[in-house]
Amino acid sequence: MELESALHAARALVIADLTAGGVAQADVVSLVEDSVVHRRWWVEQWPDGVAYVVGLIAQDVQDALLERYGRWPLCPVCTEGGDPHALDIEPALGTDPHWVCGKAGVVVAAVGRLDTALGR
Repeated sequence: MELESALHAARALVIADLTAGGVAQADVVSLVEDSVVHRRWWVEQWPDGVAYVVGLIAQDVQDALLERYGRWPLCPVCTEGGDPHALDIEPALGTDPHWVCGKAGVVVAAVGRLDTALGR
């Protein structure tokens, strides 16, 4: 896949998940844009990494949100008692990334399809 197409697709998928989670405000979307710029440079250095940009951009945004606002996306599987926890991206560096609940050991949704898991 061409670099720009991959970056635009990754951007759209992550913004879809942010929208599904109700956190797609302008300042949060700016975090996506920052990650896209960084990952563009990263893939220019390692062209084989283009297949991994979706998961990496999702992880970048998740990390940036944790630093500024808190955990995202919260797990919709483990809703009974206990502390709310964020979903993880698996594989950490691979193709076809998914949001997973590490506690329950289940795949929740593909990146870009969080709306299905959240019932939206």
